[in-house]
Amino acid sequence: MPEWDDDFDSSVITESEQEVTKPPLYKVLLHNDDYTTMEFVVFILEFVFRQTSEEANRIMWNVHRQGIGVAGVYTYEVAESKVSKVENLAREYEYPLLCTMEEA
Repeated sequence: MPEWDDDFDSSVITESEQEVTKPPLYKVLLHNDDYTTMEFVVFILEFVFRQTSEEANRIMWNVHRQGIGVAGVYTYEVAESKVSKVENLAREYEYPLLCTMEEA
């Protein structure tokens, strides 16, 4: 049976206390236009943002009536990728849907 060396107990490295801050969050916004169909906006909200059908319709009506709607709130990298995905899908389906992000 091996013998334990007690010298190791005194040489334990402790982590210094650092305050961890949460990353800033960003709102992903959909903007109303006269050409993008309501059905496509609902599709985007369900497919890209994983909203339920009811929530997607509520956000779509918000975009339609107020000119802008919040599709979701994410960290910078996730928000940036969602904006890019929406823009690519909109261009693929030939819609001018504008999607932007701003700090929450």
